[in-house]
Amino acid sequence: MSKEKVVWITGASSGIGEALAYAYAATGARLILSARRGEVLEDVKKRCSRADEDIAILALDLEKSAEMPEKVKQALQFFGYVDILINNGGISQRALIQDTDLSVDRRIMEINYFGTVALTKALLPSMIARRTGQIAMVTSLTGKFGTPLRSSYAASKHALHGFCDALRAEMWKDGISVTVICPGYIKTSVSINALTGDGSSQGTMDQAQANGMSAEVCAQKIVHALQKKKEEVYIGGREVMGVYLKRFFPTLFSRILRKAKVT
Repeated sequence: MSKEKVVWITGASSGIGEALAYAYAATGARLILSARRGEVLEDVKKRCSRADEDIAILALDLEKSAEMPEKVKQALQFFGYVDILINNGGISQRALIQDTDLSVDRRIMEINYFGTVALTKALLPSMIARRTGQIAMVTSLTGKFGTPLRSSYAASKHALHGFCDALRAEMWKDGISVTVICPGYIKTSVSINALTGDGSSQGTMDQAQANGMSAEVCAQKIVHALQKKKEEVYIGGREVMGVYLKRFFPTLFSRILRKAKVT
């Protein structure tokens, strides 16, 4: 169970991250909540069913990977250690490859991959010293297969899957488990904030996102997966079948993907 564990959640100001904050607070965990907007995190903190001293706020920007070692130092000052790091922060994309400026590709990789990796690497020594810990990566089903309009987003998530495979193989001897969480369509603001080809936000909700699983249900499934220390979990509706279609019927899946409605 998560009672009295210290759980650090990035991207905790909205969506899945916010729902995870409430879910873990209900288990009795102590929380470190991170996102770019500290003032929004204060609102999330007020809605958590925990005493003020059990919830810490640490604003951070994943685009500034060089700051992650200092952020880890600050995080460890709150409760002395972190049991579970949930790397949930990130940004999505809605643009064709030929319409996407390379600076946008680089920004997505910096936030989703390099920032997340930098934070994980900075925290690892404290977990290794205690010979215990869990690292969770909230990636996406597009970390298993790419779709139109999400080329760099899919690339960043694929990169995290490769990183996690290596991390899991290296860290087992130190008692550290690694779980990759692959959500499909979850009803959050991810599509509203997704970057278009020039770097501006899309500003609209995808229909598939609007009809997706609630963030609250998704969060409960993530908590359960981490309690079970699963290596990889797929969360969503029928879109999860894409993982198996790609694996067993790749040519058919490719044909389906060409015509699929992905927004």
